[in-house]
Amino acid sequence: MPTSTNPSPRSLSPSAHSDTFCRDNLPSPEDWPEIVLGPDTQYPDRLNCATVLLDDVIRERGGERPCLLSPAGEEWSYEELRTTANRIAHLLVEDFGLVPGNRVLLRGPNNPWIVACWFAVLKAGGVVVSTMPLLRESELAAVDEVARIDLALCDHRFLDELVAVGMSAPVLAYGGSEAGDLRQRVAGKSADHDDVETAADDVALLAFTSGTTGRPKATMHFHRDVLAVADTFSRHVVQPTPEDRFTGTPPIAFTFGLGGAVIFPLRVGASTLLVEKATPAELAGHIDAHGATICFTAPTAYRALIAGGHAGSLRSVRRAVSAGEHLDEATWRAFHEETGIRIIDGIGSTELLHVFVAASDDDIHPGSTGIEVPGYTARILDDDGTEVPDGTPGRLAVKGPTGCRYLADPRQQVYAENGWNITGDTYVRDAEGYFWYQARNDDMIISSGYNIAGPEVEEAVVSHPDVADCAVVGHVDASRGQLVTAYVVVRDGVTAGPELASAIQDHVKSQIAPYKYPRRVEFLDELPRTATGKLQRYRLRR
Repeated sequence: MPTSTNPSPRSLSPSAHSDTFCRDNLPSPEDWPEIVLGPDTQYPDRLNCATVLLDDVIRERGGERPCLLSPAGEEWSYEELRTTANRIAHLLVEDFGLVPGNRVLLRGPNNPWIVACWFAVLKAGGVVVSTMPLLRESELAAVDEVARIDLALCDHRFLDELVAVGMSAPVLAYGGSEAGDLRQRVAGKSADHDDVETAADDVALLAFTSGTTGRPKATMHFHRDVLAVADTFSRHVVQPTPEDRFTGTPPIAFTFGLGGAVIFPLRVGASTLLVEKATPAELAGHIDAHGATICFTAPTAYRALIAGGHAGSLRSVRRAVSAGEHLDEATWRAFHEETGIRIIDGIGSTELLHVFVAASDDDIHPGSTGIEVPGYTARILDDDGTEVPDGTPGRLAVKGPTGCRYLADPRQQVYAENGWNITGDTYVRDAEGYFWYQARNDDMIISSGYNIAGPEVEEAVVSHPDVADCAVVGHVDASRGQLVTAYVVVRDGVTAGPELASAIQDHVKSQIAPYKYPRRVEFLDELPRTATGKLQRYRLRR
């Protein structure tokens, strides 16, 4: 039987972090959701998830197994990954003075070097703060402000935007050929490393997610949480084997991608094909060329794979996993008809680290997100927190071995309510226990698998000199799930039209990550507001 705990600072294990920033900024114990630990998620008090995912796998299965691959033909074994990560860990401590609990920002696309850096930080007792390579200067500055970064490791191709932030922390490039590059500096470091014996409930990751106000929130995940998502969703739903080869498009800064590209394959000793960036056609080519068997991507990509006639390149795939946005029944059936593959849909959140409702194989009901992942409990609640009858729409509430812990953020009290994680989604549960997605119940737009905060895009649009007012909402779109749409009021004397719409889009791309830009720009004389001036977004959504 699962055992429930309501953690408080007094119940946490003694920390191995000499830098206590993360533990000092955990939410108040009364604001935590209930943590439910079951048979699959019981771990020792001292636990370093990097040691478990790498060193322990090598001891059990050997180090010569293929581990990390790239489309260009690069291949690292498990032992090569461990050796490189150990050397980087020594560099971080010996040359940069890293102490356990320091926060290390990672910036770069999915490739073997960023994975080696991820493991090195954890081995040294640090806290990983992964960021998407498309983030702009202002977004990176917000991450630095919230997480108080102590060191940044950045792919040499993405340095400019990070350097422009003017961080007080040192920035070290990796992947280049310059003398000061991390790759050159680790050459003389020891290949052996005594990993820091962190507590299972020491923070391992700070994963950022946009809030509806546009200010990013840092979600805090323990070492045990990293293993828990592998030992629930991956073990029971994806069911990988050591012979599997994972691949997919989500970056590891997106926790859906971290699970599918790093945590899940390494937990069972499998290999992973790391793709920096790929169109659906390119992804299909990589799958075909490298014999990938498990693919993680968004519904948008699955639709494009079929529309582009790439079903024949997916012959090696036995598992296709979808999350990040709702997978509609039409896409599921079209993909199944063309490939014979039954897509595993799922809903997860950065706050809970990964997927908590899903189904696979004969348990799939096309169009439904699925059932509770073993280890998690999900309910549908009304606005008062009372469970509603099956068939009634309400708020999706979840609890399990992982849960929301925002770093020093009052929004903790919104996400965690009476022990439940309130995801912000409206769902219906049917009599068989299947959950059916209805809509988001906040201002978040989910487009092509990315969470996009409407107010953040509004701020970027309004910074254009010709814009007087703006509101951004998501509209249902067959290919993207939702289409980011900006309703714009121009300044006096400015002519609205296609040229200005294009200029606004380009301007937004220069201010924030390009995937957030409004794909559609509509001009209005004024925005719908209440008598008190409150914007009525619901009228625009209609």
